[in-house]
Amino acid sequence: MIGPARQVAIVGIGRTAVSRSAGRTPLDLSCEAVQLALDDSGVAANELDGLFSNVGAPLGCDYDRLAEAMGLTVRTVVQTWSHGRFVATAVQAAVQAVALGTCEVAACLGGVAFSQVGMVGGSADTEGERQGGGSHGEVPHIGLTAPGGGAAMAHRRYCDRYGYEPEMVGAVPIALRDHARRNPDAQMRAPMSMETYLDQPHIIEPLRRPDFALLSDGGGCLLVTTLERARDLAAPAVVVAGFQGIRAGRDEFIFAPPGLGVFSQEDRRRTEDQPVYAMAGIGGPQEVDTLAVYDAFSPNVVFALERFGFVGEGGALAWVQDGRIGPGGQLPVNTAGGLLSEAHLCGWGHMIELVRQLRGGLGQRQVPDCSVAQWATPWGDSIVMTKDQ
Repeated sequence: MIGPARQVAIVGIGRTAVSRSAGRTPLDLSCEAVQLALDDSGVAANELDGLFSNVGAPLGCDYDRLAEAMGLTVRTVVQTWSHGRFVATAVQAAVQAVALGTCEVAACLGGVAFSQVGMVGGSADTEGERQGGGSHGEVPHIGLTAPGGGAAMAHRRYCDRYGYEPEMVGAVPIALRDHARRNPDAQMRAPMSMETYLDQPHIIEPLRRPDFALLSDGGGCLLVTTLERARDLAAPAVVVAGFQGIRAGRDEFIFAPPGLGVFSQEDRRRTEDQPVYAMAGIGGPQEVDTLAVYDAFSPNVVFALERFGFVGEGGALAWVQDGRIGPGGQLPVNTAGGLLSEAHLCGWGHMIELVRQLRGGLGQRQVPDCSVAQWATPWGDSIVMTKDQ
């Protein structure tokens, strides 16, 4: 019989330095990120008994190599297909494992080396085929061979439906660059205006170079354990208050809300209850102080805002103008710079930044009185973190 669940908290964070090409292996980066999180929490390596990752070969390293390299004895493991989309999935699996007692201290991690993928002697020779490209919309027989195609089409459809000029999405990378300029560890810190955004070339029209995630080498890690134990450790506990999983089905397309996706069966936009708020014990998005969105492409931010009710249907592209999601804005989004300007760590940079915001002390990029932080995506998954009371 499964016993009562235990409340779970994040107790340690670790992030390596990041760069376009670090000259290091994913295993090396992963091990450093885990050790940094252990040091932050005060937990000993021999107490770590769970590994949860969204990045395996070729982009990252597999869990068994990490356990071997660090001398760990692990009793619970989850590793997904290499994709940042599953960062919250890995964290949620770790939280459930700790809550149910199948492990006591879990490392949620990803170490990535984009610079080595596909190179001779690099991290792997193949990523493994997925039939038809899956829900990315990468369908080679009609010419789509990269995720950006799906994002570009969804953004074009959104703009056509609601009467926007597509270049208005430039407000997203501009706001995130403003955040990154306050982050000394961000890869991209040069100022960006609408003029400089429009000077950049299209990659897949109507999206331009700044609308696409960076390529990075680096690693990130969160440690989770019970809230009871967390209160006795070195770093302030951050409570995992609620979450919900990735949605999938006939009307789901990962680069747009239901009703806007390329493969959606139904054209009608629809909303749904978001149980993450009730689980977290908050009234809704109006209580969220800062938001993290997996910004592989700029429109992701627009779509996530609408899916989770921060803005009504068709209103988000107008709403993000004039710095509303930037520093000092109504809802600061991706306050370290996100995938567009901080680094592409497959989502771990976002998670670490949410924890840092709730701990406080971030200087000029600190969100004032931050007590509720949320992760949310266009494909429907979410995590709400709160300060320990």
